[in-house]
Formats: sequence, C-alpha cells, structure tokens
Amino acid sequence: MTRYKNPDLPVQDRVTDLLGRMTLEEKAGQMCHGRMFHGSGRELIGERHITAFAMMHVPSPGDMARWNNTLQDEAATTRLGIPVTLASDPRHGFADNPATAHAGGGFTAGPEPIGLAATGDPGLVERFAAMAGRELRATGIRLAIHPMADLATEPRWARISGTFGEDAERAGQMIAAYVRGMQGAGVDCMVKHFPGNGPQAGGEDPHFAYGKHQAFPGGNLEYHLRPFAAAFDAGVAQLMPCYAIPTGSGLAEVGANFNHDVITGLARERFGFDGVVCTDFNALTGFEIPGLVSLPPRNWGVEHLPVEDALVMMLEAGVDQLGGETRPDLITAAVRAGRVPESRLDASVARILRDKFRLGLFEDPYVDPAAAERLVGGPGHRAIGREAQRRSLVLLTGTPAPAARLYTENVEVADGHGTVVARPEDADLAVIRLRAPYEQREGLLESHFHAGSLDFPEAELARLREVAAKVPTAFCVYLDRPAILTELAACADRLLADFGAADDLVLDAVLGRRAPEGTLPFDLPSSMRAVRESREDVPFDTRDPLFRTGHPGSRAPEGTPPA
Repeated sequence: MTRYKNPDLPVQDRVTDLLGRMTLEEKAGQMCHGRMFHGSGRELIGERHITAFAMMHVPSPGDMARWNNTLQDEAATTRLGIPVTLASDPRHGFADNPATAHAGGGFTAGPEPIGLAATGDPGLVERFAAMAGRELRATGIRLAIHPMADLATEPRWARISGTFGEDAERAGQMIAAYVRGMQGAGVDCMVKHFPGNGPQAGGEDPHFAYGKHQAFPGGNLEYHLRPFAAAFDAGVAQLMPCYAIPTGSGLAEVGANFNHDVITGLARERFGFDGVVCTDFNALTGFEIPGLVSLPPRNWGVEHLPVEDALVMMLEAGVDQLGGETRPDLITAAVRAGRVPESRLDASVARILRDKFRLGLFEDPYVDPAAAERLVGGPGHRAIGREAQRRSLVLLTGTPAPAARLYTENVEVADGHGTVVARPEDADLAVIRLRAPYEQREGLLESHFHAGSLDFPEAELARLREVAAKVPTAFCVYLDRPAILTELAACADRLLADFGAADDLVLDAVLGRRAPEGTLPFDLPSSMRAVRESREDVPFDTRDPLFRTGHPGSRAPEGTPPA
C-alpha cells in the first residue's frame, strides 16, 4: 500500500507514479462518482475500485465523521490504498430537495445562495462559504457539489434559490467569493451546471424529460457564460455540465453531458479549464432506490443510443468522471473493445488523483468525530449564518415600526417581540409569512421542484386581503424563485422578501429593530402574462416589472428591453 506521505514530492510526480501502477479496472473505478447512503456502499470501494461518493443522507456530524473514517479504513485495505473523496450537495440553507439540496443534519443554516446574493457583499459570502467549508471538512466531506453559476433569467425555473441571481456581474462576484471561501477552507468546489442551466424552455427543469430543452430566443449564451468565467478565474477545482440540450444556442443539440462543443470546445479550449469534469448525476444509467423510486437516465438528446454508445460519446466529449454511476465495467468494456484508448482514461484519472493529492487525502484522510460535534453548528458559525440571513432580507414596500399586539401566521417564534393574539382584529399588526406559490406536480421527485405559475391562488389572495382590511399587515414572502406580488403590495402595510431567515430576524425587520439591508437579486414580474412573453435567456426581460433587480436603493443593472 502506498500513501505518499512525503508532501515535498511534486504532486504531478506522485500522480504519474501511481497512475503507472494502476490496472485498467482500478482506473475505471476512479472515473465513477457514486451516490452513497450512510451505512451502505462500502463494497463499492473494494469490489469496484470506486473512491468518490456523493453523500445522500448525512446523520449527525459525529456519526458522519465516523462514517468517513470507516470508509477510509476500507480504502486503506485495497491494493493501492487510494483514499475516498466524499462530496455533498448544499447543506447550509433552508431548501430540502432530495435531488438538489439538503437542510438539517446539524449544519449551520444561512440563507439560500440567492439570499447570499441579496446581501450584495462578496466579503460576507466568502466568510459564509469558509464557515460552511470548515463544517463540511470536519465531517469528512471534501468536495462541495456547488456553487451554481446558473443565472435566474427564467422566473419560472425551480432551481433559482440555488443561483446567485439574474445579474451576471453580481453573480460572478459572489461565485468567485464563494469558491475562494470554500476552497480556502480545504473543500474543493464543483461549479455547475455548465454552460448555464438558467434559460430553461418554459421554466421546466431538465431533471425531467419535459424539461430537456433550453431556449435562446435572445441569442444570449455569452451572458450565461460570464459567471462560469468568474469561477474559472477563481480557480474552481471541478465542473459539472447540465442535463439540458442547449437548443438554439449554436452548440450541438445534445445534452451537455454528452456535448463535445460544451466540454471540450468551451470549457477546455476556450476557457482553459483543466480540472475534473464530472457529469450531472445519473445521465447514463438512471437511479433506483429499491421499493421507493426508479428514475430513467437523463440522457437527453441521445435517448436512442445504447448505453455503451452514450458512454463513448461522454468520454469523447471530454468527461472525466461519471456522476452517480457505479458501473466501471462499462468503461473497461469500451477500452477492451477498442472504442476508447486506455490513454484517454489516463488523462482523466490523472486529474482525479491530482485533486486527492492536493486535498491532502493521501497524507491524512481521517477526521475527529468529537471535534466535528463541537465545530458544526457552533456559536461562532451560527453567528455568521444569522448575519447572512439578516442581511439578505429585502424591504419591498412600507416602513417598519413597532407594534405591541401581533397576529401571526407561519411564525413559530415571537417571544420578546410583542403579545400574540388569536384574531387579526385584536392586533396592532398582522405578520404573515408566505412561500412563493408554485404548481404542485405529481411524482415523488417532481413534488420537490417548485415550478409553474408564479401567481398566488385567488382564494388565498382573497383571504389575505381580508386580513389586511382588518389590521395593518406585514407580509414576508420566502422567494425560492420570483413571485407575482402585485396584489399583496397593494394591500400590505409593509412587504418583505426573505430567502431563508429565522422568525426572530424577520420580526426584527418588520418591527423596525434592525433595518433590512438586502436588495433584490432578480426582477419581480408584475404579471404572469409578462413572464410568458419574456425570453428565457435574456435578463430583466419581463415588461413593467413590479420591482427591479437592486430594489431598494440601488440602480438596476442595464438589461435588454423586451422585444
């Protein structure tokens, strides 16, 4: 077993030596980035030589740290002792979607990335990302499958909460800060979803076949590349292409995971990116949780191809690692059939090993469970998370002011902010927290993607207007994507937007104890008609928006006016 404990030996020399002693099967295993649930999957390390896993369920910080150590022990028994790299989707916000982001687990909560953008403060974003990176590293997670460099130019898209907004300049600044903070804490970032997942046709998501196409009616691909350029300049370690077909962009019309124009033409040749390219997950063979869900492959544009041909197309496009896949036998079969030269695998495996060496995993892949329990969610980290939550709140209309008697809805903690009464008519102020509306979709996974209309149901609007007629009312709307707030703005005494914030911070803002500091990271349309008439790839493109990006108190970015 070789662990390369000499940190003075150049990384490339260590990579070359190790690569030269690997079998074809061991190389193929490195090119799979599997999914893993806590307590299962250890056999993939020894039997299939896989050493990269995205954690699905993460238990308490101490248990996660112990699981990392168990996996590293397993890896140490293999012929070459290549350590495991554990990865994760975001875990430091309020969103909880089994396919995209995870709340809880003891990690410190900040606002969603769209809320980090609302702070307008790259310094704060860098501090927050560094804090999140320290927590991930403490539990053994050394690769963040984030940030998202996609732009929120299509208001209906369900993934907007994970973006840094609609303005490419602001998004680029925030993403660069995020990468610096996270990677400075010893956790690599995998920026996604190249070349930009924001311009989804009709706002539908490419996790599903009905969302496989993007749309570029404004010919605006270049705008969507700008945040990725900022991530590359910041030294981001890894890159994930998107599922979607870049329809009408001038690029080949197959999903980006299979797309030579995207991976080699843009990422490698134009931007000079030489890090690991890992496909979005399960684009090749699909994903199954026995007894719960079975999902087809998201192989958009190549659905007609046998899996062997689709794999070759991925490798020819420039992919290094297969996200979510645990079938290294497909890779070895392609080499043995003469369809892929082994030297092609060597180029990818060298990049993958280089990251493990740079992270210091060969020197020491273990973590201290007791230290993880102390660090994760600790007081200093919670202070950073709460600061980011507070500073992300946006005052849309009205003037915060004190009130003694409060009627509340969807507010669990109001201690110290006033006397809570049961009826609106008995209050001095009603405080109602709401979530941006969406159309409920059928299906276990679909139900977690908030898509469709941005309008509140008329019955709910009528009820809210009735409350506002009885008492001055403060509405605070959680904007995981834009919402049509035209009627709420007309009847509200004050109207706020949040992107993930604790009740007491919202009440402080509503009651004037702490002035909201955030600015909108995207336009808020005035109607669904304006949304339907806008172009998916063009920013600031809905006609006569209710509130512009940068509201309040700063100049809105220059956008392309509606046609």
